[in-house]
Amino acid sequence: MSSKDDKQLPLFDSCSTKVGKLPHPEESHSDQVSPFSKYIVYVDESGDHSLQSINEQYPLFVLAFCVFHKGHYSEAIVPALEKFKFNYFGHDQIILHENEIRKEKGSFNTFKSRQEKYDFLGKLTDIIEYSNFILISCVIDKRELRKQGDTDANPYHIALGHCLETLHEFLLEKKQHEKKTHVVVECRGKKEDSELELEFRRICDGNNRFSLPLTFEVMFSDKKAMSSGLQLADLVARPIGLNVLRPEQENRAFEVLKKKFYCDGGRENVGVGYRGVGLKIVPPPKSEKPR
Repeated sequence: MSSKDDKQLPLFDSCSTKVGKLPHPEESHSDQVSPFSKYIVYVDESGDHSLQSINEQYPLFVLAFCVFHKGHYSEAIVPALEKFKFNYFGHDQIILHENEIRKEKGSFNTFKSRQEKYDFLGKLTDIIEYSNFILISCVIDKRELRKQGDTDANPYHIALGHCLETLHEFLLEKKQHEKKTHVVVECRGKKEDSELELEFRRICDGNNRFSLPLTFEVMFSDKKAMSSGLQLADLVARPIGLNVLRPEQENRAFEVLKKKFYCDGGRENVGVGYRGVGLKIVPPPKSEKPR
């Protein structure tokens, strides 16, 4: 059996030209002097952030940060995702939305059989598996948060703070913390975007557990934007929530994702030391010590 490093992203099945492996992110970008960090962050969420009405079938709010090395992202991930679209749809003018895929809406209402859908999902999961990115996520259990009595709390803002703080730790490790890193989020509405931007700037101005200014800049992207990073972020958020909600349930997507989480111990500890580090749950389970 071939190892992970021997595998390639699924590109053109009929292409006669041999496509090489994904370059390692640290090897795919020059070290030229730049005011910007080597990383770009794409953000998406799963569930709603209301504490007033809670869906008992999915009482969670999940925020997911996908942190990509820019060289690897532009040279390998974007082309792989584009070619995946060409293979399945014949064009690249399609936006991969987890909700629409799962419910087979719109352009995803064309699967001829269950097997065809499973094959589609399998190859999409392969792209995620063999792409290099760091995953940072915060899951808010809205039921437990409401029990604490603060019904005016905003789960999105709480999760944002945790994720930005962890992002700072990652960039500090990579010695990129003094350079500007862009954090791309999807537009949700004028009021929501204004509130998010205000909270983002408040956190970056020093209202964080480090009491330090954070060199992040938020960018709002239109929902119709063909952003590979936002599409991948959209695909990872719900599997994280489902694992927290029903950990005993089979979840192949999460098995892939748990090896992406930022964790204690570096590469030697991937897939193990991520709880309470790259994946935070609020309020924290009794068995989990706050970091």
